[in-house]
Amino acid sequence: MSDSRDRGLLAGVVFAVLLAQVLLYPGVDRLVTALGASGDLNASMWFLAAEFGAFVAFAGVWGALSDVSGRRTPFIAVGAAGGAILYAVLGWFAVDGQTPFLVVLAVRTLQGAATIAAFSLSMTMLMDLGGGHGKNMGAAGIAIGSGTALGAPLGGQLYEVATPLPLYAASALLFAVAGLAVVVEDRAPDSDGRTLAAALTGLRRTPTLSIPYAFGFVDRMTAGFFALVGTLYFREAFDLGPGETGIMLALFFAPFALLQYPFGTLSDRIGRTVPIVVGSLLYGLVVIAVGLAPTVTTAGAGMVATGVIGALMAPATMALVSDLAASTERGTAMAGFNVFGSVGFLAGILVGGSVAGAFGYLAAFLVAGGTEVAIAVLALPRLLGLDAPTEEAVEG
Repeated sequence: MSDSRDRGLLAGVVFAVLLAQVLLYPGVDRLVTALGASGDLNASMWFLAAEFGAFVAFAGVWGALSDVSGRRTPFIAVGAAGGAILYAVLGWFAVDGQTPFLVVLAVRTLQGAATIAAFSLSMTMLMDLGGGHGKNMGAAGIAIGSGTALGAPLGGQLYEVATPLPLYAASALLFAVAGLAVVVEDRAPDSDGRTLAAALTGLRRTPTLSIPYAFGFVDRMTAGFFALVGTLYFREAFDLGPGETGIMLALFFAPFALLQYPFGTLSDRIGRTVPIVVGSLLYGLVVIAVGLAPTVTTAGAGMVATGVIGALMAPATMALVSDLAASTERGTAMAGFNVFGSVGFLAGILVGGSVAGAFGYLAAFLVAGGTEVAIAVLALPRLLGLDAPTEEAVEG
């Protein structure tokens, strides 16, 4: 099977996983109420945080297992099937309405532990393909952006029909992922007899990975910020319903999706530094501008701008991981990137939610955008001194 066909299939897997995840965001306050908690900021925050805490804990384990075994597709299929079952269990909890919220959070954590296998390892399989790391990560990026772009408005509309419906839709999507994964050729390199412990500690030999990890952390932090604080801010500041809130989120994710592939290919030609640094600086400033926007129209324009700028930097950051990681450690390297990204998303939820609760929404926007700018400034000297072997774009 050709690289180009597998690239499309793997992008489809990434798309479906992200679509399932984002379906829940536009009406998360309604969902946690149906699941037995109060629909306030705190309950919504912990419901989202439970999944991403599991991402942090298990991404490295799945990545190391795939590197050691020399296989990726079985873990993707098992993780997707497990996530599908647990999404359905959460849907039943929402219908029943009698399950203690702590039990709900425990199941949500298990669902996250299973789902991260499908997400992280499908991205790793894209790293295994030829054709240019920027192109492959651009395909991952357009899948991520498309899934989130469609998931936000679609989830909002599903909430308007019935509150548990996004959970059942997420379950169906992950069952489809489990079936799709097994038809993709597994190109994982041979394990060479390495142990699980060796795979988990292999990243110590490549400390330069801390650079894309740092950018991945702060980029995903802003995504977590918008998933919780941005959603509630749009609902309260502009009196939007779940459907309208989903459209606001889609204003970011649509350009974020459509532009990642061409921007990723561009980074194969011009290198990673300019897209990452310039993109991060501008991104942080535009996030702050969204919080300062006086009307829903100007806020929407700001969301479009964040999507365009995010599409510039995201594939270059993921491609830098591919550039730096050894071929036999890609699963662990991409898992590490997803761990830092998940910690960032978690920080966006917890820090953004805490700051918004204590000091108001504007302060939360300043913290989120200011952190992006600060990371770009602090990491610039190391990034400029990095000798990363970028690939020229070739036909794959």
